Amino acid sequence: MTTPNLYADRGLSGKSELFGTLAGFEERFSDAPAIVSGGTVLTHGELHGRAGRLAAHIRSLGIAPGSLIAVCLERSPEFAVSVLAIFKAGCAYLPLDPAYPPDRLAYMLRDANVAALLTGNCVIDGLPGGEWLGIDVQAPMWAEGPFEWESTPAPAPEDLAYVIYTSGSTGQPKGVEIAHGSLSNLVDWHVRTFGVTSADRATLVSSPGFDAAGWELWPYLQAGASLYLPDEQTRLTPALLRDYLVSNRITIAFLPTPLAERAMGLEWPKETALRTLLTGGDRLLRHPPAGLPFTVVNNYGPTECTVVATSAALHSSHNGNLLPPIGLPIANTEIYILDESLKPVSGGAEGEIYIGGAGVAKGYRNRACMTRERFIPNPFAADSAARLYKTGDLARYLPDGQIHFLGRTDEQIKIRGFRIEPAEIAAALNRHPAVRASFVMAHEFTPEDKRLIAYVVATADGRRVHRELREFLRRSLPDYMVPAEFEFLDELPLTANGKVDRAALPLPGAAIPLDETAARPRTPVEARLTAILSELLKVRDVGVDDNFFELGGHSLLGAQVIARVSEDFGVELSLRTLFDHPTTAEISAEIESLIAAKVEAMSEDEVKQLLQASGGGN
Repeated sequence: MTTPNLYADRGLSGKSELFGTLAGFEERFSDAPAIVSGGTVLTHGELHGRAGRLAAHIRSLGIAPGSLIAVCLERSPEFAVSVLAIFKAGCAYLPLDPAYPPDRLAYMLRDANVAALLTGNCVIDGLPGGEWLGIDVQAPMWAEGPFEWESTPAPAPEDLAYVIYTSGSTGQPKGVEIAHGSLSNLVDWHVRTFGVTSADRATLVSSPGFDAAGWELWPYLQAGASLYLPDEQTRLTPALLRDYLVSNRITIAFLPTPLAERAMGLEWPKETALRTLLTGGDRLLRHPPAGLPFTVVNNYGPTECTVVATSAALHSSHNGNLLPPIGLPIANTEIYILDESLKPVSGGAEGEIYIGGAGVAKGYRNRACMTRERFIPNPFAADSAARLYKTGDLARYLPDGQIHFLGRTDEQIKIRGFRIEPAEIAAALNRHPAVRASFVMAHEFTPEDKRLIAYVVATADGRRVHRELREFLRRSLPDYMVPAEFEFLDELPLTANGKVDRAALPLPGAAIPLDETAARPRTPVEARLTAILSELLKVRDVGVDDNFFELGGHSLLGAQVIARVSEDFGVELSLRTLFDHPTTAEISAEIESLIAAKVEAMSEDEVKQLLQASGGGN
């Protein structure tokens, strides 16, 4: 059986409705704010003017409609200008996160066979050369001046809109191809379901390389709404983000699951303009508490099915003690829960989720065999060309017809909303000359704290050096894929059929071993900070020279460090400082510098109170 559609199906036209709507923006919303980022405000007219000039330049370079163009930019007005320009030029886009290692970016550019790369010169200079054209989208020529270009016909539903790379079980990331018809279906469902109008104010908090960024962008540009871009520290700090949403009168926002869980636990003013908080990307572990002045909507969908396949408006008492459901299918989407014989499960039995309908991707770029394996013919459809995506996700039906997510059929994991294939990390580890074999898995210290653990068998002359392996992995993998801990074994335990025996693997150590010569705290600030880091990282012993990120830290934990520093020392540390000065000694020095600056403007009594708070005594 399938679950009923959450919203009525809507037929797709022969052209991309999204593209057609975008073309009329200047006339309808020309003077209304489109992008608000810090002190920068672009109206819809300005946004389309810049995008039109950039599109004209793309066409002048001889790049044909239908070509794939990469965009390597942080969340910024330039990112919105770039992807809109690519659509105006009749091309498709590949978003890349500039925080990724250059080797990984270069691999994706080559693998995707892009025609051009839109970015800032600083990023272009950091990448190996390729066949693509480099275009600096931050050049002033795109900001003003007349332009002429020949309008591109609206694409057909099957034409490529964008490509998103995800972690790959074969050892390399793979690109998912999404068509215009699939994107238009998502945008149309979103605008109709959540009542989006030009009066709305939304946010863009996802990294550009995350498929949710497109979901945050296109519905609001279509509706003529305003899109607000909080800075990095704000978007990663729940309390700051709440204040940002409230002060900017944001009406609808998406937060990745870990951030949404923290935001739901905060106190919210009753007068907030926020009416809908969307979340997704990982398994939601808590229901919204009673009294929130907005609706929380949990969404589920793999990248291969255009961001969202099911959706559920949650209530504080939803389904008793069960975790929040992932809901019902969105418009023009079918969900099947099937057994190993592709037969529908009965009642509340467990089965694998298969997804059909308008959101199903075209397939994996340049990977025909993998596409045939995961995108199979739909045995329940009259159309012989219809396909189902085999998700690998396990679920069951609840009595009310909603879907309850249960886990995975394979080793794929989600950490902080990031989709990770452990086999890709192990393949990278095995390329190190000191590694004979490795196995990577996630360990759940608490339901909210899941970390990657690497089990490593060193070669006969291999050194068991954690830092060396971390640095080696950072050359090819993004930070969220670098294991928090490395456990060295003489051999990997195996089952009778030759697979790694996960149950026989030792539990992660309570502490990451430190060098015997590691410096101990020398000042009261260092002593207090090491205690804070030890508590947050769940590491028994932290040395002064230890790197926060090498001990398992990440951006969300960094936001917690900043909050504790503010609470314990009375000074405001920035997230950028944590990235630039990540060792305990460096962070302590920054704290002491901030304290010294603050002391200059204090009275004698205030100085005494500050010294006591920082452990400095009289």
